[in-house]
Amino acid sequence: MTIDTTVAGTELSIVLEGRLDTNTAPELEAELKKRVAGITSLVIDIEKLEYISSAGLRVLLSAHKIMVKQGTMVIKNVRDEVREIFEVTGFDEILNIE
Repeated sequence: MTIDTTVAGTELSIVLEGRLDTNTAPELEAELKKRVAGITSLVIDIEKLEYISSAGLRVLLSAHKIMVKQGTMVIKNVRDEVREIFEVTGFDEILNIE
């Protein structure tokens, strides 16, 4: 998986490409922990994300919990395959998905 991050003031943008699964979720978790302090807007673009496992969902939920306290989090450009996973798990009810 590829993780591209951009910080502009208090906005953190993350673009994910590939598979967010048990093997790659720790990478995203570490990146978020390293960069989320002082961030009030987190935008995660997953247009190029092919798959997300429960480990990936856990990382997104953890980021959501942090951002509820300090700002907003939006997940953008969700592919149909990934959107279906969000819907089946109920994450579409929890996360702000555009």
